[in-house]
Amino acid sequence: MSYFDNIRTFVRVYELGNMSAAARDQRISAAVASSRISQLEDYLNVRLFQRTTRQLNPTEQGRIFYEGACRILEAIDEAEAAVNQVTSSPRGTLFVAAPLGVGRRLIAPDVPEFKQEYPLIDVRLRLSDRKLDLTAEGLDVAFFLGVPEDSNLRMKKIADCPRVICAAPDYLAARGTPQKPAELETGAHDCLNLRYPGAPEFQWPLQTPEGIRKIAVKGPFESDDGDVLTGWALDGHGIILKPVFEIAEHLSSGALVPILTDTPPIPIQMACLYTHRRHQDPKTRLFIDFMTGRIQQALAQRQKGAT
Repeated sequence: MSYFDNIRTFVRVYELGNMSAAARDQRISAAVASSRISQLEDYLNVRLFQRTTRQLNPTEQGRIFYEGACRILEAIDEAEAAVNQVTSSPRGTLFVAAPLGVGRRLIAPDVPEFKQEYPLIDVRLRLSDRKLDLTAEGLDVAFFLGVPEDSNLRMKKIADCPRVICAAPDYLAARGTPQKPAELETGAHDCLNLRYPGAPEFQWPLQTPEGIRKIAVKGPFESDDGDVLTGWALDGHGIILKPVFEIAEHLSSGALVPILTDTPPIPIQMACLYTHRRHQDPKTRLFIDFMTGRIQQALAQRQKGAT
């Protein structure tokens, strides 16, 4: 198995372009990752990467070997999936990603139950509000909110999630309650926005009598963590647009108050992405089906609790 471990490490180094990042991905030290690459180069008697103090670039031989290595690993994964298909106990490790709010509230609570039901499957859950590349990150499945950009991936829709624009009573008492969407565009109010590398400009799509209108909002605070935005809103620092399930308890308690209810934001889609090959793997399919049912149930409960 050591040769295949070396190949897997090589593939991750190639895809991530960084030895340390690949080592973290493989859950090994950077020294072990470097040793595996060196062993592979010695075995093949070629240089797979050109190394400098700041860069790690694949050689021509490295690019050629990468293509073949991917086919080898794909064949191994398909063989393992085929074996699992005919056994009653699927096994292996699943790498799963989700936005922070989705992961914390809708996925993480049910992972232990999934593990109890399928004890031979380990789950590695990565939570981030930034956009993820399934291939580059080595993920089996990624849950997300919104519309996917990569048409090469398969998608399974889970639910449409209602959203709300809201603020704390203290903020509204100090700054006034907006009566029309246009008030958010003038800079008279502070809107709290989710920002991550590559994020589009801030536009909140609202349902109006004239149809969907995208409001270009402004505000002094941004974060790449949606829960940070919620915390700022609770402390009276601005207005947020959020899926109801993320702030259901605050809406129910009155800590956050819905505004512009006559022109609500359009719902946001919750779905998961996976490659066609990944879905052939029984453990991936089991996890998607398991979580879909749990998420739909949790969303219904949270939506009911917010009203």
